[in-house]
Parts: sequence; structure tokens; C-alpha cells
Amino acid sequence: MPLLDIQKISIQFGGLMAVSDFSMQMEKNDICGLIGPNGAGKTTVFNMLTGVYRPTRGKILFNGKSIAGMRPYNITSEGIARTFQNIRLMKNLTVLENVKISYIYQTKCNLAESILRLPRYFQEEKEIEEKSLELLKVFHLEDKKNELATNLPYGEQRRLEIARALATQPKLLLLDEPAAGMNPQETQKLSDLIRWIREKFDIAILLIEHDMRLVMGVCEKIVVLDYGKIIAEGTPEEIRNNPKVIEAYLGEEAAHA
Repeated sequence: MPLLDIQKISIQFGGLMAVSDFSMQMEKNDICGLIGPNGAGKTTVFNMLTGVYRPTRGKILFNGKSIAGMRPYNITSEGIARTFQNIRLMKNLTVLENVKISYIYQTKCNLAESILRLPRYFQEEKEIEEKSLELLKVFHLEDKKNELATNLPYGEQRRLEIARALATQPKLLLLDEPAAGMNPQETQKLSDLIRWIREKFDIAILLIEHDMRLVMGVCEKIVVLDYGKIIAEGTPEEIRNNPKVIEAYLGEEAAHA
């Protein structure tokens, strides 16, 4: 049974079919890419996977369970986390607070225990802080724990957003243009980070990305969208040499990158 099994999902906004009959499968520990021109429907696919949109038709199975139309927080609880093209940190909270808040899905205290500050509340607070600090250490952000997120350099903000997503303990991590705004050196570090996350956290990763060097270097499988429809899927080598992809998206220069 695949970890993720998307079966011919489509979504229509008024008279516009934004995504049509999109299907793909991912196994545990896969690193896959979703590419295509701007407006091809890539982020719309992510929004359907995370409960922002409900598919007009089709099925989304995660670990064999139907999640199409679930609320976003329920999908997070099932084991899917995401980052965004435009970083969405709580910028007026500290680095540590940004990670701690992601553990809300795992708390067991009820409202009364939290309000009355009963022993279990303090025990959970302690455990969450310890887990958050450990995660920050893994991402080399522990020395910034008390800084406001808004004061971090761009690359560190991106790492913090990924750390916060991983705090939900996902089985599948969705990265929406993680290399946006990065220089070539930062992009290379990101490529290494993505592989390391897969091994360290034992998860699958699906990314939307326009940087073809990153996509071709890190992904084992790539799906190409154009006008909401899949025009190609395969290995990086197959995609690089696919005439339809070159015509619609890559161009000759990128194809030979």
C-alpha cells in the first residue's frame, strides 16, 4: 500500500478546471518533485492534499485512509505537514515559541487542567520545551531560541519553518518552493538538508520548486503539470529529455543543466 495514493483528483473554480484528473503515488521515504509553469496548478494540488480545498472529484488516500475534504488540522494529525512559498512564521514570537506551538496537536491536557495549571499541564510544558529545543539543535538554531522569528536571516527563517513543520511528526512533508529567494550556495545547502531530513526523520518529501538544479539533484521522481494536467512523470533523466516538458516548461538551456 502506497503512503500517498492520489486518484484522479480534479477541482473546478466556477468555469475554470484548475486541476484535472491528477494522479500520483508516493512510497515511504520517497523524494518527489512537482514542477510546471506558474499557474499550472501545483499549489492547488498541495491545497487539496492539506485540506484547504476539497477536490471536486477523485480520491486522496493517505496510509490507506481517505483524507479528501478533511479539515487541515485533522490532516496534520494524520501525518502531513507543509511549508509555504511565502514563509509563514509567527514573526512576533520567538524562535522557540514558533516550534512549541506546533506541538499543540500532541497535547493531552484538557481545558480545566490548563486553566488551573494542574501537574499534568506543567509536565507537558516541560516535555514540549525539551522536544522543541532538541529540534532547534538539530537545525542549528538553538542559539537563536530567544530571538524573534522576524529578526532571523532569510535562510534561517526557512529552516525554522521546516523545523516547525517537523514538530508535528509528519510521515509526509510538503515543501512549497523552499529555494525561493535563495542564492546558489544556499540552494546547495537546502538540497543537502532535504536528503538529510528524509534520513533523519524517516519521512517522504514532496516539493514544488522552480530551481531545476535542486529538483534534478534531489528528486527521485518528478511529475510535471501544465494547465492543470499531468504532461509527464518519471525520473529526472526522463523528465530532462522529455520533448513535451522542454517545450512547455524547461527550455533547452534548463534541459541541459
